[in-house]
Amino acid sequence: MVQILTAAVLVTSGIAAGVLFTHAVGVWPAMQAMTPERYVAAHKLLGRAYDPMMPIIVGSSAVLDIILAILSAPGQARTLFIASAVCLAGVGAVSQTRNVPINRRVKSLDPQAIPADWEDPRGLWGKWNLVRTTFAVLALIGNAAAAVSAF
Repeated sequence: MVQILTAAVLVTSGIAAGVLFTHAVGVWPAMQAMTPERYVAAHKLLGRAYDPMMPIIVGSSAVLDIILAILSAPGQARTLFIASAVCLAGVGAVSQTRNVPINRRVKSLDPQAIPADWEDPRGLWGKWNLVRTTFAVLALIGNAAAAVSAF
């Protein structure tokens, strides 16, 4: 059972880290280069899939880490599963308190009627996205190290 849960946490934390990393190095630079109108339209389109799915993936991975920490004997694997759960909690906290509020503001805009006094949130959004991406990658590294040390 522990091996199946370990495989599952590697998959979920790998997806979370992969999506955020890919977004940080590929999607986000493209969105920064767009005009505000195109950026708002693209943001709305991308959010349709990312917004409902990412909390499920990150939350599932954190829960799996907690379960694995409980099931693991005291030692390195347990510590790594706990550290990974903390990192995933960091992903969720940054997402919900920083990126999601910005997402909501951007989604409330009409791409064809961007206000003249609009404050472009892309710099701030990108900064926080790098923070949560770092947390996600650290969680994946921790889970991989825990998996190796557990067997």
